[in-house]
Amino acid sequence: MTKGTFPVESFKGLETPFYYYDVNLLKETLSIVKEITHKYGYIQHYAVKANANHRILQTIATAGFGADCVSGNEVKAAINAGFPASKVVFAGVGKTDKEINLALDYNIFCFNVESLPELEVMNELAEKKGKTASVAIRINPNVDAHTHEYITTGLNENKFGFSISFLPKVFEKIKTLKNIELIGIHFHIGSQITELDTFSELCEKLNDIQAICDKEGINIQHINLGGGLGIDYDDPNANPIPDFKGYYELINQKVSLRKGQILHTELGRSIVAQCGSLISRVTYVKEGESKKFVILDAGMTDLIRPALYQAYHKIENISSNLPVQQYDVVGPICESSDCFAKDYDLNETKRADFVALRSAGAYGEIMASQYNCRELPKAYLSDSL
Repeated sequence: MTKGTFPVESFKGLETPFYYYDVNLLKETLSIVKEITHKYGYIQHYAVKANANHRILQTIATAGFGADCVSGNEVKAAINAGFPASKVVFAGVGKTDKEINLALDYNIFCFNVESLPELEVMNELAEKKGKTASVAIRINPNVDAHTHEYITTGLNENKFGFSISFLPKVFEKIKTLKNIELIGIHFHIGSQITELDTFSELCEKLNDIQAICDKEGINIQHINLGGGLGIDYDDPNANPIPDFKGYYELINQKVSLRKGQILHTELGRSIVAQCGSLISRVTYVKEGESKKFVILDAGMTDLIRPALYQAYHKIENISSNLPVQQYDVVGPICESSDCFAKDYDLNETKRADFVALRSAGAYGEIMASQYNCRELPKAYLSDSL
């Protein structure tokens, strides 16, 4: 059973559970994305919602990336970590007046707008400040991301964006708003997309929408395709870096950019997921009537994805090389859904063994809660241990 490499001796003095980030893997991932996007002249904004750990954000900002934010506090976190406001995009279907005002004060690059009422409110707030808000219209292309229903965002039934049929009305409205400048169009069809053909369909829809813009006499400078590229949760050791090459090659082949247009992407999970693991200690090994349970000191409060999405994370006993046995791996939370895996093969496990839940760098630490009055997990980076 191939395992990841962890500094287990360094872990022994730390209180568990905690998040552990491999800085070298993160930097290698960033370098690959940077090289490919530079080759095609694309701009990459990191999706802050995947992981807003300050040190992680600083590392990504230092690599020259922009930031894709979905709340006012994410905008703040990005700028405090070193992302220039000129590279910050603010998306989200329910931006409050306070959040819009905050972003206007920072003079961010662009708002991704999702409704006519939002456009009207943004125009009013910008007018009061004597400013012009640069916006991209988020379009719902009705493309099925073929992923979990909770992380599909590009179908007509989803709450996000404008339907294509609304575009002429939207363009007409924008012409009447003196403090709004339309600079782009934006898409995001979902997350953990592993079939590249799905992005091919998105690119085809984009080309159709470009034709609508041409017909309406709308000059679009920026094209933002969002993110969504998936990772290999099954075998992070074999595939620590996603297929960025195939993803960007497909976009380059399929998208017909107009002269002077700039293409943006907003990857999040694929940037940070594989560099992070949740490290836990075994509290008890319990013999049930028909099963054995490995009870961890980490639970759904520390990593909610398995309970929320029935998501899979590879689990490794990084303390044991004993023969494999089968266990249900569970946490301490007072909920039956607090289960990481059932009938799972682990090296024979004993109390106080260290267990790593892999591929947890995205939507792990950032989604942690204090349910059951638990403490939030700490985080450590490999270069600080």
